[in-house]
Amino acid sequence: MILVVGPPGAGKSTFCQHVALKSLAALKEQGWREVEPGLLSFVDAYNETVGVSVMDRLDTVYADCNSLSSIDIAISRLRERVGRTDILLVFDSLTSPYLFSGSEILRLMTQTLSRFAAEGNAVLTCIDEGCGKSEDFAAMMSLANGVVRMTIEEDKQLLHVVKHPTVRTTKIEVLIEPERLGIVSRVWEPSMLKQFFQASLGGEEAFWRRQIGDYVHLFWPNLVPWSGMLWDPKRFPKIFYEANKDDMPAMVKLCEEDKEVYRALPWRMRLLWRLMVPKSFSKVKDTKKMVNAFVPWFKQERSGIIEYVDDISKTDEHYIRIYENFNCWGFENVGDAMASYLPAMIAGYWKGLEYYKGLDRDWNAIETKCIGLGDPYCEIKLVPGEIDELEDTLEKDVSVLERIHNNLMHRLMGFLLHGKPLVERPKLGSDVYLHPVNHTMGGENIPAMARVWSERYQMALRMGGAKAGKEVGEHLMNADIREDEAVRRILHLLEHCKVGKIAMDETLRIRENCENVLSKLLPTKLKEPSCYFTTGFLNGVFSAIKNQHVRETRCIAMGDPYCEWEFR
Repeated sequence: MILVVGPPGAGKSTFCQHVALKSLAALKEQGWREVEPGLLSFVDAYNETVGVSVMDRLDTVYADCNSLSSIDIAISRLRERVGRTDILLVFDSLTSPYLFSGSEILRLMTQTLSRFAAEGNAVLTCIDEGCGKSEDFAAMMSLANGVVRMTIEEDKQLLHVVKHPTVRTTKIEVLIEPERLGIVSRVWEPSMLKQFFQASLGGEEAFWRRQIGDYVHLFWPNLVPWSGMLWDPKRFPKIFYEANKDDMPAMVKLCEEDKEVYRALPWRMRLLWRLMVPKSFSKVKDTKKMVNAFVPWFKQERSGIIEYVDDISKTDEHYIRIYENFNCWGFENVGDAMASYLPAMIAGYWKGLEYYKGLDRDWNAIETKCIGLGDPYCEIKLVPGEIDELEDTLEKDVSVLERIHNNLMHRLMGFLLHGKPLVERPKLGSDVYLHPVNHTMGGENIPAMARVWSERYQMALRMGGAKAGKEVGEHLMNADIREDEAVRRILHLLEHCKVGKIAMDETLRIRENCENVLSKLLPTKLKEPSCYFTTGFLNGVFSAIKNQHVRETRCIAMGDPYCEWEFR
């Protein structure tokens, strides 16, 4: 049994895939002309866990990542079907079952994987380093016959054979292309874009969602990313930062390329760009003037109350204070800076507006104070160019993620069991506008927004939702809440958070679902349901409460009038 460890993005899954392909190539060299039925088989422990509908396949056995025994049974069933030894089992990866079951994963390694290897087979598995407790990782590595640690350093991939039954300890360096953010620009629908900005700039409160309004309880857009963050604590904060920062520059460039898009902007915004935007934001007086112009915008969003800090700002180094920041409120003293929306958005606005005036400078922002660090407000430093400390502050330690997760679960169960408020701000209240909600949830339907490592990102939202839902369902069951009453409380939670308008009988339907309602901005519809977090959360809840799984069959993003889930 060989264990490959390393941070997310180090290439562990690619390594495992190459081993499988090399094995097939070796068989071909031995005279095999094609892959015979049963030679290559799969255990799918993902789709059922997150509620994705798939067709049954003869070469696939399905399992639930929530249940280690389910995975054990699936592997045993395949072993019996093959009916021989000398099998290679590639297990990619241990991360998800570990995040669901914790140190119980050691039992899976001992009773399933090690036993499988001892029967004359080989096991290659991998896990993301940093997603759990160091003592659990030490135990996993001690159980494995061999350990390979993979890391990335600039343009090199490093493979360190820590131990192996036949290979001496060694290090291998492989030159690679540096990983870059994948920016995907989407087409805007100009007429909807115009209405979107008019609604955002102080228009009616129910433009996108006529029945329940365009504001969502801020607890929900904080639950979503922090649940998914567990699957990639190193890269995901950077994804959020770069995606949010790219929003305004992408829109300005699109306005240059498509005059119809520019004409769709409200006249107040075009006038602001033409008359108030300076040639650069270097000077204190120019930046202060622009910050004051944005105060009503962010207040209307209820994302925060911003204020320029004169006494410590100087040329090309500006400080902006944020009160009641929706990303951070309720996370007092968790031990880390929390804001993912406003710092990046403000940096992006400055970059985009300077570009509009003919100056191409990159701007960045870093929190110098934060409610999460125990400060009474958040404060950002905004500068042109790079900030050396920024990347380190974006990466999250697993201990911080655990504190944030515990904070969320404590407030959530206080609401579900005792009716306590989730969170409330003194001036801005508990709601936040759909625009920052979609950015914080990942921006699947925000046009021109960066979509980085999309498949892994979608997986993290699905798995994060499934884990959060399962944990909530188990807490309700442990509190001796009846099944039907537990379901009623979950539906009340969704309505209270203004996720959408809920109805349930033989199926569960959500009209005006906040996860996808901004898909109206897109001229084309998606081909598959895209309620990643909602589906995962419902699947986790109903698997824990009623031993049922859900499958999304309709979705607003596909052009359906509502999102709908079937039970099975």
